Amino acid sequence: MNISLNYVESGTGDVLILLHGNSENYEIFKHQIDYFSSKYRVIAIDTRGHGNSPRGDAPFTLNQFAEDLNDFFLQHKISKANILGFSDGGNIAMIFTMKYPEKVSKLILNGANLNPDGVKGYFNVFLKFMYKIFKCLSKISKNSNKYLEMMSLMVNEPDIDVNGLKKISVPTLVIAGTNDLIKEEHTRLIASAIPDSKLVFIKGDHFIVSKKPEEFNDAVNSFLNN
Repeated sequence: MNISLNYVESGTGDVLILLHGNSENYEIFKHQIDYFSSKYRVIAIDTRGHGNSPRGDAPFTLNQFAEDLNDFFLQHKISKANILGFSDGGNIAMIFTMKYPEKVSKLILNGANLNPDGVKGYFNVFLKFMYKIFKCLSKISKNSNKYLEMMSLMVNEPDIDVNGLKKISVPTLVIAGTNDLIKEEHTRLIASAIPDSKLVFIKGDHFIVSKKPEEFNDAVNSFLNN
């Protein structure tokens, strides 16, 4: 990897990697860092081109982000870790686990999706509309390219084969809000495809990680302890 990803680290013990969503940074996990650092070595990473991590020259894709994560493991001599991914972070975590199953102890997928069709219709329409706007603006303003790339991650990705999830053999928790931006049937599809996974819904929207931290952390802590 030709860049160094920005991250924060707190605590000691087994490693717990936190991966944020689109257009965010590690700060979305404030409540999780505070809570889990008493039990784990928590590492919250800014994805390529997000937060304080540089964009670099590599492709701006979820597959590249998964490779960046593998490089991070190698650079920091992490042989195995628990991974909690929120939204696009969950998508990255899925891809990473399918590619490098030996490096994952337990997997938590929060608000993840296999493809753009997993996003509820009204929000999907909004994303496509904004993508077209930034595509037009990018022709006259270089500053719009960053937003175009961010939108592209949600409009054109992910592209994960549901059958590939059947190969995931690590303990997995699939968790989402009852009023999530991801369709409930899509979340259930992910959970049903991963052998012996656990499915939890928490009352709330897509951002239960920050809006319902106590319930969210309790569910994740219970899963990790078991």
